[in-house]
Amino acid sequence: MNKTDMIPHFTHHILCIGAGYVGGPTMAMIAHKCPQYRVTIVDINPERIAQWNSDRLPIYEPGLDEIVKAARGRNLFFSTDIEKGIQESDIIFVSVNTPTKTFGVGAGMAADLQYWEKTARQILESATSDKIIVEKSTLPVRTARAMERILFSTQNGVRFEVLSNPEFLAEGTAIQDLEQPDRVLIGSRQTESGLKARSTLAEVYANWVPQERILTTDIWSSELSKLVANAFLAQRISSINAIAVLCEKTEADVSQVAKAVGMDARIGPKFLNASVGFGGSCFKKDILNLVYICRYYGLNEVAKYWESVVEINEYQKEHFVMTMLNAMFNTLAGKRIALFGFAFKADTGDTRESPAIYIATRLIEEQADLVITDPKALVNAKTDLKGGEGKVQFIEDPYEAAAGSHAIAILTEWRLFRELNYERIYRSMEKPAFIFDGRNVVDHSKLYQLGFNVYPIGKPVLTHL
Repeated sequence: MNKTDMIPHFTHHILCIGAGYVGGPTMAMIAHKCPQYRVTIVDINPERIAQWNSDRLPIYEPGLDEIVKAARGRNLFFSTDIEKGIQESDIIFVSVNTPTKTFGVGAGMAADLQYWEKTARQILESATSDKIIVEKSTLPVRTARAMERILFSTQNGVRFEVLSNPEFLAEGTAIQDLEQPDRVLIGSRQTESGLKARSTLAEVYANWVPQERILTTDIWSSELSKLVANAFLAQRISSINAIAVLCEKTEADVSQVAKAVGMDARIGPKFLNASVGFGGSCFKKDILNLVYICRYYGLNEVAKYWESVVEINEYQKEHFVMTMLNAMFNTLAGKRIALFGFAFKADTGDTRESPAIYIATRLIEEQADLVITDPKALVNAKTDLKGGEGKVQFIEDPYEAAAGSHAIAILTEWRLFRELNYERIYRSMEKPAFIFDGRNVVDHSKLYQLGFNVYPIGKPVLTHL
């Protein structure tokens, strides 16, 4: 047998441009489930690619390490050679960052598409054979048309077909979501070539996803569905948080209200947990993008409705800070406050748009001395709070973080924080000791019995004062 015989034959060469929270796990799952495909992930950041090729991946996601290490070097590869990747692939996923614009028209609402456009132009310049281009980034509706205009701008004989395949991953459960998705959505043009490209991508997912969960639509409906899905989920969180504030005033219990409401089969129980607010890279960005699109088309009343979802979320974070300030005798200056959690949710190190950033910043403004503890997010927390030196400490051990503090604020629903020995923590704290449970994850009655003054979200306060 010669060396040529030993080279595996791959039926598809799949490329993903962008090695972030979406591209990395998604391509790892495709490589894991489809050994007959060669999957390459490229990125302009050499440090990130080096991390993907190391034993310490650049993102934390339960189960990700195992599937990456099993496929890496077999049919999963990470590289900075974008041009080569484009030339050798027949399916290209575009998973680059699309943040909210901070400048010019649409600043603060519209999606910033500069990285996406640069990628489209790079594909056009480097491609030497026909490609299926798959939008994986969250993009405004009708963005595919703009990509087509770029890709079809020259007559070099290369043909492109653009598909929309939005991701519906939740950080902390991304691997599970990829392995057993509620649905895989693929949108295409309703032309012969568009439908053929759509079938090709559907066949990739059909290696492990049941056919009834592979949903195909026109391309515009697919693009809009991603924004709407996130808007609906965020709307549920803002709705229950608005009711939580009312519960605090009327001494009702938001958990009991949510349970009663959620048992209605028309409503259901998911995303009805009151909290300090939603975070993450998608919800706020996608809603504001939706608001901008609505205003662009003159749908001002529709825009106002969705904008209110974000406004309630901002209000909830400030309400939490004001609750702390009012409870602790209207001054936080010089008081040591331990923040339990900084990631925007449990089982991830991601802090993008985390409520903890706003709350920590406000507490620093009130001249509190902060101590932050989180199992996975301290590195990102240090970056997010750069400039707060002297007012913030970062400590891995929650017992050490709480020692000598006047108050604890639980901002992430890590299981660890439920299981701590709060009797030990109470003994180590200044008195009176306060605990502000921004996620309603601990036993409030038990903490009250230990001596804590307990301030939950949407529930009656338990205080000795």
